[in-house]
Amino acid sequence: MTYKIIDLFAGPGGLGEGFATLNEGRTFNIVVSAEMEASAHQTLTLRSFFRHVQGDSKALRAYYDFCNFDHAPHPRDLFPAAWAVATGEAKQLTLGNQEHNELLDARIASHKLKEDDTILIGGPPCQAYSLVGRARNMGKINYVAENDHRHFLYREYLRILHKARPAVFVMENVKGILSSTVGGRRVFHDILSDLTDPGSALGKGKGIRYTLHSLVKPTSFEPGMDPVSIDARNFIIHAERYGIPQARHRVIILGVREDMRYDGAHLLGEVPQVTVRSALKGLPRLRSKLGRDDNPEKWRDVVAQLGRDLAEDATRLNEFELAEWLTNAAMSLPGNLETGALRFSKRGNTNSSTSFQKWVHDSNLQVWLNHETRSHMPSDMGRYLYASVFAEQYGHSPKGHEEFALKGLAPDHANWETGKFADRFKVQRYDAPSTTVTSHISKDGHYYIHPNPLQCRSLTVREAARLQTFPDNYFFQGNRTQQYHQVGNAVPSLLANQIARVCESIFSNR
Repeated sequence: MTYKIIDLFAGPGGLGEGFATLNEGRTFNIVVSAEMEASAHQTLTLRSFFRHVQGDSKALRAYYDFCNFDHAPHPRDLFPAAWAVATGEAKQLTLGNQEHNELLDARIASHKLKEDDTILIGGPPCQAYSLVGRARNMGKINYVAENDHRHFLYREYLRILHKARPAVFVMENVKGILSSTVGGRRVFHDILSDLTDPGSALGKGKGIRYTLHSLVKPTSFEPGMDPVSIDARNFIIHAERYGIPQARHRVIILGVREDMRYDGAHLLGEVPQVTVRSALKGLPRLRSKLGRDDNPEKWRDVVAQLGRDLAEDATRLNEFELAEWLTNAAMSLPGNLETGALRFSKRGNTNSSTSFQKWVHDSNLQVWLNHETRSHMPSDMGRYLYASVFAEQYGHSPKGHEEFALKGLAPDHANWETGKFADRFKVQRYDAPSTTVTSHISKDGHYYIHPNPLQCRSLTVREAARLQTFPDNYFFQGNRTQQYHQVGNAVPSLLANQIARVCESIFSNR
């Protein structure tokens, strides 16, 4: 039996990927996915093509040729029929726009979905709910939360729930939604009540109703319950407990239609942690870029001098061990590292061994996709070198002005010593899961410093994608900033795959 998926606010498709790949694609089939941002939609469409041509060796070869070779034709030009199927599934739509809503409704109606075999997945944009987003909004003149349409995009999700009446839904959002308020009311409390009875919430009268379940705790919220009566924190999934190499904490709600009579028995199973080291295993070492006059030798000379200068200042402050570590790093810098590329040739053995590596690895790829470093200012490279050396030796990333005390490390920031920016520069340590990969990685790499001091840089898109558990054959489209943004906003596909298995169990045992 194959169940049909409607994927809203899909981004580049992380949540859908986890569902669509369960049991090699035999269990779930995405019939429509909606995303408004152009580059994410391009990624989504290309991935849809890849899924639909499994079993067609010629079309699949066209996909891999496009991945492996700079000047290979785009698959849409070689296999227009298969591309038409992909574009029929992946739609660039702005939900809430009446015309686009009608297009989405028509697409859903064309599939004549059976309610009992349909699942809705996705989550509304989270900026208005996130703690960072709310802090940013507070600084806006005349900002009124009640007028921010992003608070109410979940109503578009409700609209499809009411219209399509799927048997199951999965809704994801940031943890900050639990404390967000509008007009003095807890947003999450209203969302819980609305999701149980979407028809009433939309003013369309009572319709189909849902019971909401946690995927990690024996917690359920039934229609008519008081939201205050349950611990909303039970809906938070700590991704690092489920084989994701990242401490990503997100609210994920599993909704099951009342008549399915599901008792909440199926929960995600905790597994040993996957570290940054395991996640990045096999990826080639790269160096950061210097700018227009970049070359390997100049890069090494610049970074080595930064290391010597920092070591000299550490000696002045009687930090002799730190001075030795910085000196050793400066003397050990390789002079032949490359900076990667959109398609960066593979060399040597890239065989997979762990279950995580098997999830991401693809032997058909001759290149590393989206594995290219950014240019950094020398001042930032000094901070990155220092921070990664510090983290390597002390077991934690240096915090704030007290641990960035060497000459030249303090950024030109008026509030640097207030403690508000203690984690402005953060190393993603090898022997632990990373911190949360967010869309901010598209702006700068300060919070995503590579753990190896000899590379002296921030993470590449591919490395961030590994932490988000995207397979290596997932080709992110758009410019590099857009690629980072897509990865940061996504749901880890390996976590989504585990959620999909829970949903499969619900369908199988009804």
